[in-house]
Amino acid sequence: MTERWLRTNEHEEATSALEAVAEWSERVERDIGYWRWVVLALHNTVQGFMVLALRGSDGLRPLRDDIAAKWLTAYREGGAYPVEKLDSFLNLYKKAQSDTMLFFVHSKKVIPSRTLGRSMKKLNSLRNDFVHFLPKSWSLEVSGLPEICLDCLALVEFLAWECGNIIWHNEEHRERGQAAIALAKNYLKSLERIYATRDA
Repeated sequence: MTERWLRTNEHEEATSALEAVAEWSERVERDIGYWRWVVLALHNTVQGFMVLALRGSDGLRPLRDDIAAKWLTAYREGGAYPVEKLDSFLNLYKKAQSDTMLFFVHSKKVIPSRTLGRSMKKLNSLRNDFVHFLPKSWSLEVSGLPEICLDCLALVEFLAWECGNIIWHNEEHRERGQAAIALAKNYLKSLERIYATRDA
């Protein structure tokens, strides 16, 4: 019987986005147009894992700071709760590098590599260009995209399995995530080698 309900949660969203990165990275070599889907899926993946790593027990850290403050006021003093709004991608990244991440005794915050900040800004910019595409002709030089994607996947790997903040309630999600990130990294490293050979 065909399922009539699409059921999801924050773990499923992050994991399925990571699986899409792996699937579409594999297709790029045959069809360069799939880079747009890699970018969109990777942005969703990184955002999803930042949200999981920041959520804690109250779920307020991933929200915009003003919304979180209004929520706490409503909780303490009564009144209407605000509409919850997720913080922006780059603000979530700032929070992931801050003491905001340190809410368990074993928590670790993100210590960015030399190139991660640039890669995150580029990923966000490209995602916005694709999502809000204006009528135009556009040529995107792709040889640097594998490096940007691998940088961002290193962040995902840290958030998912090293920062200590994500509790995998469902073993299937953890296993799917580990399998997907291994595949995605392999495909992207292969593309990096192919582009380097072509540029040589």
